Amino acid sequence: MLQRLRSSLCPVLVSGSPFGPPAPAARNSGPGLAGFAVRHVSPPRHAFPHVRSFVMACLPRGTATLARQDCSNGCAAPFGGERGSEVAETFRAKDLVITPATVLKEKPDPDSLVFGATFTDHMLTVEWSLASGWEKPHIKPFENLSIHPAASVLHYGVELFEGLKAFRGVDNKIRLFRPELNMKRMCRSALRATLPVFDQEELLECIRQLIQIDQEWVPYSTSASLYVRPTFIGTEQSLGVKKPCRALLFVILSPVGPYFSSGTFNPVSLWANPKYVRAWQGGTGDCKIGGNYGASLLAQCEAAENGCQQVLWLYGKDDQITEVGTMNLFLYWINEDGEEELATPPLDGIILPGVTRQSIIELAQQWGEFKVCERYLTMDDLTAALEGNRVKEMFGSGTACVVCPVSDILYKGQMLHIPTMENGPKLASRILGKLTDIQYGRVESDWTTVLP
Repeated sequence: MLQRLRSSLCPVLVSGSPFGPPAPAARNSGPGLAGFAVRHVSPPRHAFPHVRSFVMACLPRGTATLARQDCSNGCAAPFGGERGSEVAETFRAKDLVITPATVLKEKPDPDSLVFGATFTDHMLTVEWSLASGWEKPHIKPFENLSIHPAASVLHYGVELFEGLKAFRGVDNKIRLFRPELNMKRMCRSALRATLPVFDQEELLECIRQLIQIDQEWVPYSTSASLYVRPTFIGTEQSLGVKKPCRALLFVILSPVGPYFSSGTFNPVSLWANPKYVRAWQGGTGDCKIGGNYGASLLAQCEAAENGCQQVLWLYGKDDQITEVGTMNLFLYWINEDGEEELATPPLDGIILPGVTRQSIIELAQQWGEFKVCERYLTMDDLTAALEGNRVKEMFGSGTACVVCPVSDILYKGQMLHIPTMENGPKLASRILGKLTDIQYGRVESDWTTVLP
């Protein structure tokens, strides 16, 4: 049954980027694109049958029926009913119930924000149950959640989340950066976590209205933003390990400054030790679920004990480079063939498909000035390149940090110095400048959604 369900998943590629289609998957070969080259490298390990690069899996009606029948421990699978049923398949923004807060909190100084420590006056909540489907969405005063002590999120980690930002532009307009990609990834994570899917545009419209109500919380600053955190949890009131028959989707907002305490665009050091593994083939490394992060905290503590700020996660016997604790990773170098190349590990089921990652790839391809490549990189590759003076820059990317340079990597007791800052860092700073120009409205782009 599971094999039949897996084989029926159909990928739907993201479209609508002003810079053309997303970068091709590293495992596929094809003709180069005009103005730039994309290198496809045969991977050293077997492909994992996951959808890639912001691909949404869709369930045909017949498959959805099978999924509902394939339920263990007496709980039907959490998918919406078929067309014509009385079960609500999704919630609708037009049904929003808004309860304004009567007491408003004082807005913080945007120059003294601690990332994720302050929250706005309102939140969005939507409940789901197998019996009735989706309830009406509510925007209400920010408050603590009340859930049953046996809720599946507390015992089995049935949970996922997203992270995106709202920016107050230089023209005072509020913009979201490529939010449709976050919605697609959230639905894909929901399928993996056996949580119900929903209409992505309806959730996005609910989020827009939430931000509009709390719009004065969007910092009047081009060095701060409003972090948007959609979260989806299983609230099944049972200690049985099964698909939840109840769930809660909620969205909270937090004004934020730089993610790292060292500030914006200051280089970080990485601890690379194969002792711990973040993700593996067949796991959930390409989904944004809490378990990926909670299980990483011990390694993060050891990184700090060794004088490093983040963990560089390695995989396999050849110590393949995957990603950093809160970032995707890019290497700008002269490759083995003497070519100038921007490389990043491919989306093979282990790497989180980051929105900023995809945006950087598409920007670099648009520029067409060097090779852009999704390929496997190992620590031996990096070490040899450093010895040959072929490394130009290394940097991480993510919604929280945008672009962050890497200065050092502690690996096998040796501190490898990455000459990112000595080399400018021309590319990393250029990418950061371009992205922030778009986000804060200094440059018009289809990548932003402007709130009315």
